[in-house]
Amino acid sequence: MASLLKTESLSKSFGALAAVAGVSLSIEEGSLHSIIGPNGAGKTTLFNLLTGTFPPTSGEIFLGNQRITGTPAHQVAHLGLARSYQRTTVFPAFSLLDNVWTAAFATRRDWKGLLFKKSSSYDDVQERARQALGDVGLAEKQNHLAREISHGEQRQLELAIALAAAPRVLLLDEPAAGLSPEETRRMVELVRSLKGRYTIVLIEHKMDIIMRVSDRISVMHFGRLIAEGTPAEIQANADVRRAYLGGMAA
Repeated sequence: MASLLKTESLSKSFGALAAVAGVSLSIEEGSLHSIIGPNGAGKTTLFNLLTGTFPPTSGEIFLGNQRITGTPAHQVAHLGLARSYQRTTVFPAFSLLDNVWTAAFATRRDWKGLLFKKSSSYDDVQERARQALGDVGLAEKQNHLAREISHGEQRQLELAIALAAAPRVLLLDEPAAGLSPEETRRMVELVRSLKGRYTIVLIEHKMDIIMRVSDRISVMHFGRLIAEGTPAEIQANADVRRAYLGGMAA
């Protein structure tokens, strides 16, 4: 299958610290590719490079056949990279629908028509927002304020916000962080339901989730990519198992 998102020798240094060092990744279209490693391994910095939040020190990033290295974050979003964050970033005083609509609005270029509700695009964005809420199981709560729903539902809302941008690639940064076991189960089911419909890159510390949902896994350590393979291959790698999986049986 063709690569949709690719990096070549991607690096980012902060002074003497090499947060990401020579990382080359190839994310296949339609796959769920997870990135694991301990805190400080460079995973979130890598996401920041992919989304244009940080410019790389060196190396290249490609989305499809287009070079996007150094492209500003708002332009990267327009090109089709959407991201969720480790911490909840919703507007608590907005309804769920308004939270999602605002995100969909931000990715459109015909913003004047949307703002004054004079464009057919306005109806399109409204429909996309409702569809995204339906995709994450929150359609019946679309008029609730974000502060009125549970933390787990707020994480689902963040996914809806990302989906409303109609992304080519969906970057999920620890979507199960802070969730209860039942909320985690629902999040796993949700991520599984998105597989195949979207190209997904996942950062997650809960290894049981990683092993259940991933097509391929890349392992980072001190900014470097030290292993890559299927879940079975990563489980069978003794060094990776000792360092990152807590001795999980192969």
